[in-house]
Amino acid sequence: MERICLFPGTFDPVTLGHTDIIGRALPLFDKLYIGLGRNSNKAPMFSEEQRLEWLTEIYRGEPKISVVAYDGLTVDCCKEIGASFIMRGIRYVNDFEYEKAIADMNRSLGNMPETIFLTCLPKYTSIASTLVRDVIKNGGDVAQFLPDVVKRSIYKNL
Repeated sequence: MERICLFPGTFDPVTLGHTDIIGRALPLFDKLYIGLGRNSNKAPMFSEEQRLEWLTEIYRGEPKISVVAYDGLTVDCCKEIGASFIMRGIRYVNDFEYEKAIADMNRSLGNMPETIFLTCLPKYTSIASTLVRDVIKNGGDVAQFLPDVVKRSIYKNL
């Protein structure tokens, strides 16, 4: 059985924290989908097209990675792509509590998928897309938190 995983998120913007988790998850699975979840409760700073473009460019040379956008429940996306696993990154204890509640809800909706948690490397614990967006909005420099393709794109458009 092929080990297929979905790493869902809004990726607004894609950060080094995201790429750290993806890079370390990659050897664990045969196929890793990066799922750009459309959340009607959030107004993203960057367009869906921009975020998909970033992710596609970052992982262009990696055949085990595909990028998808989806609406609705993450478990439904998992069914559509055949994923048996959901990958989530954890920075702090409160991340775990929040993510565990979501994992429990997903499990109550069906036996699959199983949620796997990876803790981020210590140097990435302070990187959150919400904080990065706030720094950008206020004219600060976020270059140290972003992959090169995202950095180039953001600073070209500022």
